[in-house]
Amino acid sequence: MTTEWKSMRLFPIPSIIYLIHNNVQFATLTYVDTSTYQIMGNLKIVTTGILFRLFLRRKLSTLQWMAIVLLAVGTTTSQVKGCGEASCDSLFSAPIQGYMLGVLSACLSALAGVYTEFLMKKNNDSLYWQNVQLYTFGAIFNMARLLLDDFRGGFEKGPWWQRLLDGYSITTWLVVLNLGSTGLLVSWLMKYADNIVKVYSTSMAMLLTMILSVYLFNFKPTLQLFLGIIICMISLHMYFAPSNMLVDLPLTVKALPQSLDEISVNRTTDS
Repeated sequence: MTTEWKSMRLFPIPSIIYLIHNNVQFATLTYVDTSTYQIMGNLKIVTTGILFRLFLRRKLSTLQWMAIVLLAVGTTTSQVKGCGEASCDSLFSAPIQGYMLGVLSACLSALAGVYTEFLMKKNNDSLYWQNVQLYTFGAIFNMARLLLDDFRGGFEKGPWWQRLLDGYSITTWLVVLNLGSTGLLVSWLMKYADNIVKVYSTSMAMLLTMILSVYLFNFKPTLQLFLGIIICMISLHMYFAPSNMLVDLPLTVKALPQSLDEISVNRTTDS
């Protein structure tokens, strides 16, 4: 457990980035509808690959870049609604501020993920100690914002810690437990895999959610959903499969040279 300030002072940076990113997400939703928001959110797939290459110096092959772009196309295709639906007319009809905030949100999400991976792999500290540092600074910044809101409101509703758990139910606690467990699993991916694996797992989880919605909420699958799933599967295979499985190279059979014994025998016979 590294306790030096030189190491710990780096952990507030991703906490601040995530804090800004969360607020930008809410601001984006004030300008665009949910469909446009989800489609624009897929930009973080490409921005993650770009920042992954620039900041972590991870070289990706041409096929892997193509796979990342295909993943973004596949997830976007699965979320595009049919033109016969009522919300089709509102797709991509938001003001320019919404698109600018959407691009900013994608860049902030990728930057926070890449920087967090850098911190996780910077030393051999315990994964849980690194999570404690990340969540502690994140909680401090959010508590500071809540306290600022109380000061602005003149403490009319009392301090924030008295109403922090208002409205909590069993379902709420299950959601918190689920998100907390997801955060721990993502940190495992950051430390022992990389951001690209996280992006693929997130995208596949989104597609799995759509499939489960068919059985749980009578969601009607669309052609776009099936096409998106197929594209994402192709992207997954392109990125992680060995190159010899993706490209059929012609087999070149070289003639085996004669052994030394045969060469010497032939020379003796000639003489």
